[in-house]
Amino acid sequence: MKSSYNFKLRATAFIAAVIFIISLFIADLFRIQVVNADEYASKKLKLSSASATVDALRGEILDSTGKALVYNVSSNTVYIDASYFPRASKQEERNEILLSLVRLFEENGVEYNSSLPIELEGSALVYAENSGSDKNYLFGKDYLNLNVYATEQNCFDALCEYYSLEDMSAEEALKVGGILFRMTRADFSTANPFTLAEGVPDSVVLILKEQSRFYSGIETRIDTKREYYDGTLAPHIIGYYDYIDADEYKSVTESYNEQMSDESLTDEEKETLKLRAYKMTDKIGKFGIESAMEDTLRGTRGKATTVTSSDSTKTTSITTEPVNGNNVILTINADLQKTVQNALAGKIEETKGTENVAAAGSIVVMDVHDFSVLACATYPSYDLNTYKENIVELNTDETAPLWNRALRSTYAPGSTVKPAVAMAGLEEGIVTPDSRIKCNILYTYFADRTFRCFNVGSHAGRSLNVEEAIRYSCNTYFYEVGRLLGIEKMGEYFSMFGLGSKTGVELTEASGVVAGPAEREAAGGVWYPGDTVQAAIGQSDNLFTPIQLAAYVSTLANGGTRYRAHFVKSVMSSDYSEIVYETQPEVLAELDFSESSKAAVKKGMISMANTLSAFRSLDYQVASKTGTAQVKKNINGETVEYTNGFLISYAPADNPQIAVVVAIENVTSTGLASYAAEIYEAYFGRNESVTASQQSNSALR
Repeated sequence: MKSSYNFKLRATAFIAAVIFIISLFIADLFRIQVVNADEYASKKLKLSSASATVDALRGEILDSTGKALVYNVSSNTVYIDASYFPRASKQEERNEILLSLVRLFEENGVEYNSSLPIELEGSALVYAENSGSDKNYLFGKDYLNLNVYATEQNCFDALCEYYSLEDMSAEEALKVGGILFRMTRADFSTANPFTLAEGVPDSVVLILKEQSRFYSGIETRIDTKREYYDGTLAPHIIGYYDYIDADEYKSVTESYNEQMSDESLTDEEKETLKLRAYKMTDKIGKFGIESAMEDTLRGTRGKATTVTSSDSTKTTSITTEPVNGNNVILTINADLQKTVQNALAGKIEETKGTENVAAAGSIVVMDVHDFSVLACATYPSYDLNTYKENIVELNTDETAPLWNRALRSTYAPGSTVKPAVAMAGLEEGIVTPDSRIKCNILYTYFADRTFRCFNVGSHAGRSLNVEEAIRYSCNTYFYEVGRLLGIEKMGEYFSMFGLGSKTGVELTEASGVVAGPAEREAAGGVWYPGDTVQAAIGQSDNLFTPIQLAAYVSTLANGGTRYRAHFVKSVMSSDYSEIVYETQPEVLAELDFSESSKAAVKKGMISMANTLSAFRSLDYQVASKTGTAQVKKNINGETVEYTNGFLISYAPADNPQIAVVVAIENVTSTGLASYAAEIYEAYFGRNESVTASQQSNSALR
């Protein structure tokens, strides 16, 4: 009886224990599935995760009135996402997808990112020109591991074996291999998607989406591409934006590594630097404002995280928002720029130049109050819309349309330097406003050499003061003033005006040369006394850029203050809500000239302008000086002599606002006033029609 009781007690205890344990499981299950459901669902989703960057929008470039010259438009981009793309171990699957994409893109005229240092030339394999870094990378021990003397066929065979391309034609293998090579060069990974094509038509995107099961890892997004208000408007100033090349990538990577080595950086600053670091698939400003303002225009990437749950469901979300680039406002006025370009092109086409040497040139329009550049044109020119597709022809064009003549060409300036020489003579007491020097046509101070004054019909045998010397552009007057000044003192004044020195603009510009013994000897020559008088009329070794001439005449116009020239007016935030930066006038030199000296030079330039019929038709007075310089050039083994023509000017003479400088290759200065008059009319308003070109000016006037 007692035994039966003990058994029942043990059985009851066992059942109670089982029920208790089951209750605990039920309670825990309730806690997991109901009470803490969100937490465990989150843990389930976070089974694996991968981060990728999100591109930021590039800032826009606007003219001084707010007109967008370069802006972003929506565009379809096709990229490869490593999270979904077949792994490298499944190379055949990769190849099948990529070959199908090549065919689809080519059927629809879509350009895609594929290139190798080896290509087909007809039916022959050849190494591509200028592909040294790519070739070295491909041949490297971590890639194909080829000897430097490997033939094109050796390289191709190794590539086909490396990527399992043996079943494709040579043409297809090079295209697919080119994509795979670029992916490798770009460090393709889950954190670094590969941009395959941009500007893809909606019809192609639709096919990719409809066949997304086959095109695994091939994703599309709505991106932006650069568009232009007018691709022919100031292309040398605006510049171009395109994929980074190997040398650029090396340079920006070295800069990044140097910045990251700064031990004072915070974690947040390091993270920002990482997000701004360039990839091999990135684009970068190549030249012009796109390059000069790269750091400003370029935004900072954001981050997107893709999480994969246990059931293979993937979810992507933005975890760090991208910061778009700032917008750059230029000092250039689009309407004035167009007028200047049209005037320059039209008149050069009328002129044509002399035999064997085509006319070409530039015009710079500058605000004399702060040296902001209002217009800057070069001819011949090109269209940014077709720049990339025409790059070979543009690079081989003998007229050099890509060359920025306004900033990078240096010229002997001819008689345009005479106002500076006059100012130096007056300030140094060599002459006074009233003192006179007689023009005997021939300057015979030196026993072994005679120098000539050209176009002396109106002043031969007369004694001229400084005003008349500038008006008639008398060489004899300036020969004598230059000799008495000496080359060192003359060079000092040229330098005061910024001649032979960079103006400080944001773009690449030439320095030029101020003539003198040191420069001549550095070039292996000898300086002679006669070179000094030649320098005084803008010949000898003097070489100045058109924008330097603009800064020089602007300094004359405003009474002696030389500012840093600039193309950037301001920088605005990406949403235009605030001004990030505004260019302030920067004084480079204050030239304390006497009022009498300034007045004498100004009178001379006004008198000179009054001899030009194009300026006489305006409602306001212009101050100007023309110049013509003799040039010798070797063309096809023959020495060809021709002249370059120049005009420096400002207006209105009694209250200067802007300066206009014209520099035309292979013409004389005759007629250049009509270029400037058209620009003054456009800026200040139209009046009576501009009449025929200026009166004749012979060589060196």
